[in-house]
Amino acid sequence: MTTATAARPVTARRTTDRSAAESRLATKLVAPAVILMLLVTAYPMLQALYLSLFRYRLTTPGEREFVGLNNYTTALTDSLFWNDLFNTVVIMVVSVAVELVIGFAFAMVMHKIIFGRGVMRTSILIPYGIITVVSAFAWQFAFSLNNGFVNGWLSWLPWISPDTNWFGSHWPAMFAIIASEIWKTTPFMSLLLLAGLSQVSEDMLEAAQVDGATWFQRLYKVILPNMRAAIMVAVLFRALDAFRIFDNIFVMTKGAQKTESSSFLTYRQVIEQFQLGMGSALSVLLFLSVLILAFGIVKLFRVDLAQARGES
Repeated sequence: MTTATAARPVTARRTTDRSAAESRLATKLVAPAVILMLLVTAYPMLQALYLSLFRYRLTTPGEREFVGLNNYTTALTDSLFWNDLFNTVVIMVVSVAVELVIGFAFAMVMHKIIFGRGVMRTSILIPYGIITVVSAFAWQFAFSLNNGFVNGWLSWLPWISPDTNWFGSHWPAMFAIIASEIWKTTPFMSLLLLAGLSQVSEDMLEAAQVDGATWFQRLYKVILPNMRAAIMVAVLFRALDAFRIFDNIFVMTKGAQKTESSSFLTYRQVIEQFQLGMGSALSVLLFLSVLILAFGIVKLFRVDLAQARGES
């Protein structure tokens, strides 16, 4: 009894020492990568934060003037900033919602199919392998008034005619941009959901089926709750990506018909107008928006990632 009692603290101390040694080794191994990432990511952010406090035009660098938070005040009181933010949120919400539904359907097909699984998965993932600029040009051609096929194929719909100009007004142009975004990135969403779907226990599904649960009941009571972590990751990744949309708008409309996004507005200020001060302020606001969005999505799903990984 005495021997067993004495051996237990010795074993626990050895475990603690080993864990501490592994922790120190892990810190040493990760430290170079963390330092490099901080140098690569932190410096541009700090530089943008610094420049945002100046009225600074690249063509007249000698006239740089410290203005404090005036650039932020100007941006936040300008209706153009809020209009572009509204466009960005609309594109993000609609595209992510549609991609979540279609991506889940694709994931179910890729998970359940037995014959031709490789061909099916490759076919679904092809759009994601195409460069965004190329797909944007393809969809611009598809919605073109003169050469596009969308008007011809959908002319049976009451609000579409052969003369429908998709890029002639705001909402049709937004629809074309969102359609291009959905077509391009739905495979990415389905890939993430497929990984989550493979984690759902077949034993649980069979037990629910034996208990008489219908397909919809198994979906809502078993599959979706066990996929919550995967759904959160998929929504988080795609929402952050969609919030930074630039390529599709640049190629398809170049911001015409008030289709600018927040990223496009920042691009215009920095690259076209050389307003480094205002462009840096917009970049900082965009970064803060992405940060708040990520925090909100993580809080919304209330997923314990450590528990999902089986670490607690």
